Amino acid sequence: MSQFALEVKSLTKRIGKKTIVDDVSFQVERGEIFGLLGPNGAGKTTIIRMIVSLINRTGGTVLVNGQDLDESFTQAMNELGAIVENPEFYKYLSGYKNLKHYARMALTDITEERIEEVTELVGLENAIHDKVRTYSLGMRQRLGVAQTILHKPSILILDEPTNGLDPQGIREFRDYLRLLASQGTSVLVSSHLLSEMQLMCDRFAIIEQGKLVHISTMNENETEETKVTRSVEMEVSNASHAAKLLKEKMPEVKVTSIKDSRLILSVEKETIPVINKLLVLNDIDVFEILNVKATLEDRFLEITNKDKKEQTV
Repeated sequence: MSQFALEVKSLTKRIGKKTIVDDVSFQVERGEIFGLLGPNGAGKTTIIRMIVSLINRTGGTVLVNGQDLDESFTQAMNELGAIVENPEFYKYLSGYKNLKHYARMALTDITEERIEEVTELVGLENAIHDKVRTYSLGMRQRLGVAQTILHKPSILILDEPTNGLDPQGIREFRDYLRLLASQGTSVLVSSHLLSEMQLMCDRFAIIEQGKLVHISTMNENETEETKVTRSVEMEVSNASHAAKLLKEKMPEVKVTSIKDSRLILSVEKETIPVINKLLVLNDIDVFEILNVKATLEDRFLEITNKDKKEQTV
């Protein structure tokens, strides 16, 4: 068995003379949540639609648990569970009857116990016998997850799964995905909600104009420059006086923001205690020093803006 739940190799989609997806390759490891990020129209949904065979590929290979989708289509597809756009159900049937109907179509035997298990997993045990037309959007999303994991797929593929959910629903959905990943299910998820992806994913890839421009783990979400310098926020008794003092005595320290009693500085780690000592010796009280971590949004904007600048040169 392959070490990867999903491998995408040189995935390409052309329509006429236009290239929608251009030679994209990545792997999703077992038990990880892998995020596809990109602006609208970048090609994320096209990539997902090709992986689950909703549209044809112009080129490239998709492997699920080492099985080539072109050579072992039925077996490979049986390892996939997917929600592309909003999940659809028979609204006049109950949640349970929808799951039962899907279970009858599955290639593997799905027991009553398994239906009960996934119902509890997604927190629908109190509403599973209600008609789907009475469900909120969040409940339908949870039923969609129950349906996709019913046959115990190796990898779950989700395209913008939190669209329309309120903050509570988004948090619950994230918790379900983390639980599934902890049990060994791999997840490929696309979204434009960068703050949510930062909380959810183990690794992420950025798609820009159909090309994969960056891939890394969340722990690697810093540039070579930020490994040397860092952004530090300080709360002091007199921010404007502190900024003036630093400009005079330590011109190498960059003051990036002054607001009320707070300064944000770009400094080297070793300089922080020197700054603290300088301020205190000059009768400026230091109440707090915080390391400001770069967010996924910061990194995303840095990469995509850098890409745009390079294209205009």
